[in-house]
Amino acid sequence: MQRFTEFAFGVPWVMGFFHQDWSYEADTPAELVARRLPEGPGHDALAVRRDARALLAALPSRTLEVLWDAGTQYGMGFRQFTGAEWTQTVVDVCDAWLSAQAPAPQPLTGADTEDGLAHRDAVVAEIEGMGFLTAEVRRALVDCARECTPDLALRILLRVIEYAPDSSLSEEQYKRLEDLGSALHYGEFVVQSVEFLIADD
Repeated sequence: MQRFTEFAFGVPWVMGFFHQDWSYEADTPAELVARRLPEGPGHDALAVRRDARALLAALPSRTLEVLWDAGTQYGMGFRQFTGAEWTQTVVDVCDAWLSAQAPAPQPLTGADTEDGLAHRDAVVAEIEGMGFLTAEVRRALVDCARECTPDLALRILLRVIEYAPDSSLSEEQYKRLEDLGSALHYGEFVVQSVEFLIADD
């Protein structure tokens, strides 16, 4: 059973759009998301919408701001939006894209609906062990694991630690992340994106 992609997907995929030069690609954050949704069967838009809806349903706006800021290379800033407003904007962009497709994309199935509920304790333990993250970011990620899904929290964690200052992983931490990624049917490059953070002994 495999996911629809070997790479990052859903909200963490969108977080990766907001690098230093993103404003050269689009005038607004919403326009950037709309431009990056690829042609095809719609899996990318469906996965982003699924994640964003889960975040909106479970977490307060401030927690959403913490996650979006930590998961983007230089932070979202949220001068234009609250965390809830921005997350709803992401849902709206996906809804507009999906409604314009003919025929309508088929719903996600199989591994693409995996929530990882059986792995909640393990995901929370990995989050709490990331001492280089601020306490606020760790709390937001733990809340995501407990109130949304462990799968979503783990994928956001991977994006967050990729961008976090002074981040490093032990071989043992990376192996545990790999094992969780395998259990959640992630593609080859999802966890591998943070392999470069393994500390040299």
